Amino acid sequence: MPGVTREQIDAAKKIRAIDFLRKYRSYELVPSQCHGEFELRSHDSFKINGESSVWHWKSRDIGGKSALDYLIHVEGVGFLDAVQMLMDEAPVVEQPLLANKPEQREFLLPGAAPDNRRVYAYLLSRGIDRDVIDDCVRAGILYESAVYHNAVFLGTDGSGTPRYTFLRGTYTKTTRHFRAEVAGSDKRYSFCLPPEGESRRVAVYEAAIEVLAHLSLEQTRDKYRLSLGGIYAPKEGIAATSFKKPTALTAFLEQHPINYFSVSTFA
Repeated sequence: MPGVTREQIDAAKKIRAIDFLRKYRSYELVPSQCHGEFELRSHDSFKINGESSVWHWKSRDIGGKSALDYLIHVEGVGFLDAVQMLMDEAPVVEQPLLANKPEQREFLLPGAAPDNRRVYAYLLSRGIDRDVIDDCVRAGILYESAVYHNAVFLGTDGSGTPRYTFLRGTYTKTTRHFRAEVAGSDKRYSFCLPPEGESRRVAVYEAAIEVLAHLSLEQTRDKYRLSLGGIYAPKEGIAATSFKKPTALTAFLEQHPINYFSVSTFA
């Protein structure tokens, strides 16, 4: 793997952990019991200050301030991978004067690799059925990125135009895999695998890979399978009109005549 320059390392060190988490791990970041402090949904002993970006993972007794430290010590990403990830996948540089003006970035799809070999190897290792992967690839909603060989999950609008992209790392030597939304993604059009034929049913999942996992178990494309892009789903059994729907589900229900949905979650 190519190295990184001193300038890239210095730039990566300037990216604050809180800015990185807000932009690329927003589904993980939740308020803690202390004012102005947040924790991770998957690690409630991880605390980070919303203003200073100082974080401390109490159960591991490690801490830091930068996104680089976070990726290395919390997600287990290697140093070179973390620097390159921050430079090429998440170039979030702190700009205090623009803090109250969200950055508007053009939505660009990652370039595609010549084949999907790494994505197939990773998903097969996670127990995903090959036919399920084939279905997603043929539908044009899953491919492998050229630069980091991430699994690229696409969400499209009614005309089939990509409007949302979620990246899942395929490196297997890290303790936690890279996960991020591409800048400019519209969460109203999250990853969705349509049924074969007509259907008035939809199953709702938190993450795109859960769509593939459940279909691998059921082996039938009898309904829409919608990922909410990291937004936790409503409790099963509540009518669709009785809760505040996440944007992905709101947009889906506006476009499809659904009379039954179910909520599916996987550990």
